[in-house]
Amino acid sequence: MIVSVLNTKGGVGKTTVALNLAIARALSGRSVWLVDGDRQATAQQAMQRCEAGKAPAVACSHYPDGPMLRAQVQQQGGHFDDVVIDAGGRDSTALRAALMLSDVVVVPFMPRSFDVWGVGDMAEIAKEAISMRDGLRIVAVLNGADANGKDNAEAAAAVAELSPIVYLDAPIGRRKGIAEAAGGGLSVLEMPGNGKSKAEIVALVTAIFGN
Repeated sequence: MIVSVLNTKGGVGKTTVALNLAIARALSGRSVWLVDGDRQATAQQAMQRCEAGKAPAVACSHYPDGPMLRAQVQQQGGHFDDVVIDAGGRDSTALRAALMLSDVVVVPFMPRSFDVWGVGDMAEIAKEAISMRDGLRIVAVLNGADANGKDNAEAAAAVAELSPIVYLDAPIGRRKGIAEAAGGGLSVLEMPGNGKSKAEIVALVTAIFGN
């Protein structure tokens, strides 16, 4: 399966979500390729910082150019059980290529007005992709959810109106453990403690991959 984590808006936790998805699948015994389509190469840098032998083997490549990303995934993607693509932060050729290659697109957003507007931008881009791709599934996931207050529900309700994107009720809370793990190229699933965060990541992985 090819899953892309995309958003034209930066700062929504794309790389953190992509890392957790990729490593979670590797922990379950799948062969996984993490493709970094962002010019900042954050995912690749995080994987390079990972302590040797601590995380499961996840292949990682950096293709910020859309045509190259498309060509490499088409050529090499079949060698892996799952491909996770991290691209965006702006409307780039890599984002567009990932959108057309994917079985599932995950759009992370935070419970803030600017983030909801960013999902609206992705919805417009998604309409074009869906017109050319049968069976493409595009879901929005609340990332960095607040512990209390009504902002989560209001943001989720607003995103639920943005067809063809479907709101996926598998939110990830704003917790220090997830960010610390990702900074070291790890999934929170590999860290001690963090029970709530681990349960949320497992729920998200199940919702996306189905097993």
